[in-house]
Amino acid sequence: MRRPFLDRHFRWGLAYLRPYGGRIAIVLALNLAATGVALYVPFLTRTLVDDAFLGRDASALASVVALFAGATLASYALNVASGLLYTHASAHVLFDMRLAVYRHLQRLSPRFFARTPLGDIVSRLNNDVGEVQRILAEAALGWIGNLVFLAGAAAMVVWLDWRLAVAACVLLPAAVAALIRYRRRLEGRVRAMRERSAEIGAFLIETLQGARLVAASNATEREARRFRGRNDAFIAALMAMQRLRYLAGGLPGLLLAASTAVVFLYGGGRVIDGTLTLGTFTAFVAYQMRLIGPVQGLMGLYAGLATAGVSLRRVHELLDEPAEVADPARPANLGAVRGEIAFEAVSFGHERGGAVLDGFDLKVAPGEVVALVGRSGSGKSTVADLLVRLADPDAGRVLLDGIDLRSVRLTDLRGRVAIVEQSPFVFNASILENVRYARPEANERQVAEAVERAGLGDFVAGLPAGLETPVGEGGQALSAGERQRVAIARALLADPAVLVLDEATSALDPATEAHVMRAYAEAMRGCTTLVISHRRALVRQADRVAALEAGRVVAEGAPKDLERSGAFLSVFGDDDAAERNAGARTAGAGLSGRPSERRARPT
Repeated sequence: MRRPFLDRHFRWGLAYLRPYGGRIAIVLALNLAATGVALYVPFLTRTLVDDAFLGRDASALASVVALFAGATLASYALNVASGLLYTHASAHVLFDMRLAVYRHLQRLSPRFFARTPLGDIVSRLNNDVGEVQRILAEAALGWIGNLVFLAGAAAMVVWLDWRLAVAACVLLPAAVAALIRYRRRLEGRVRAMRERSAEIGAFLIETLQGARLVAASNATEREARRFRGRNDAFIAALMAMQRLRYLAGGLPGLLLAASTAVVFLYGGGRVIDGTLTLGTFTAFVAYQMRLIGPVQGLMGLYAGLATAGVSLRRVHELLDEPAEVADPARPANLGAVRGEIAFEAVSFGHERGGAVLDGFDLKVAPGEVVALVGRSGSGKSTVADLLVRLADPDAGRVLLDGIDLRSVRLTDLRGRVAIVEQSPFVFNASILENVRYARPEANERQVAEAVERAGLGDFVAGLPAGLETPVGEGGQALSAGERQRVAIARALLADPAVLVLDEATSALDPATEAHVMRAYAEAMRGCTTLVISHRRALVRQADRVAALEAGRVVAEGAPKDLERSGAFLSVFGDDDAAERNAGARTAGAGLSGRPSERRARPT
């Protein structure tokens, strides 16, 4: 079945031109005016030759020169104006495309990012969207300008001499046929080149993120060889594409150039025979030479659509990826959030196979502190993802104050639930900007208070720039423990109704952990808290412990009861002396508060 010339990918791309229809209309008007002036210039050559040169008329010569100069200046001014307006509009079109893809990526679940290399995503978001914008904008404007000039010039050459015009078009069908043939083959080569380029991007991002491991493992030369192999594959794909592109554009161009020889032979013979004036022949050749540019431009744009088609499909593969989490059509009102959590028969699995959670049930009372324990892979972190709706359960329900999270507006939910992760993300910005990321309106006093409660006060006070100190790419200027405390301060400042600590103190020394736990006891009193941890000393501070195995709760109760029953042993093993000492130091830090002290928090 023949594919339509403008499939859904192209229609999607062209849709981004519509908001800028007014500007583009002005650009087209200027472009058409410039085209009209350009069409007039070759016609002057007939007057120049027949009237000025052969007629030996000096006044005609002066008039032609004046008209030529005026037309050239007018064409230049019109082209500059249209070019500047086009650049401005196309830059906005490019941003709108990238913004649409970026927003969609933000809605995708962790399952998508687990299977898709970051370098491939960046390549599509940057290179492919840029190529789409360039080709589509040129196609929308270039096709119209070239078609108008082509139609005008064709009308002029037919008006000048229709028989010579027919001779000039003898090889045109062969040129078009060659272009169509090679364009179909070009799409496959372009896609292969784009994929090899994305593989290089993914390789660079991965190995640069793991630069410490590469250096420590003496793997620098091995990774350099892998880089060379990927680059060689890219070069091979690039050269294959370029060879075909030269054929796709060069062969039709050569056929069109050969048509000039036909015009010289046929038209020159008629000038010699006296059946065609020299001025008319000169004007015809001038128009024909101007015709070759638009024809080749149209052919080049047609071939360029192959590149745009590949890039559009690559971008649309991201947009076609279903967003598992979305705002409901009619969101429920959370009202004053008390913090009651319920997981009812929740099941969730990753695409690699197997259920992470399978019939998971758990209820948490408002203000209660519940610790989730279990071996790696038992589903603890998935519980955190579901609670903040980074993903939705495959089956079952997650409730907050009796309301299904899928019926709640995402901004409302995420404004009341905060997560502190084991490896928290830190932006390449100042400590101040990182701490108030979830609450940008917070003032420096509030930030400083959160920093102090998170155990960062002395550290920040010792920095020359204080809170304004930049933390570097990925927080590399901070230690792992300092990055965790920045994330804790960020959560404290957000003042959530529900707090999830996902191994949030794993990089803290016992003394700092005790300080942070005391801060939690003060700041999070009345806040429902889920503690995901392998630190027995921390788990002991919870009101209740739920032990997970194979995606469901297999034991539940007070920490002392589960420890007495031996349920802790399968999770923690036998503590060593250091852990016992750490537990003694953190004892009394107290994560929980009395039920009477727990309060509902307004949205």
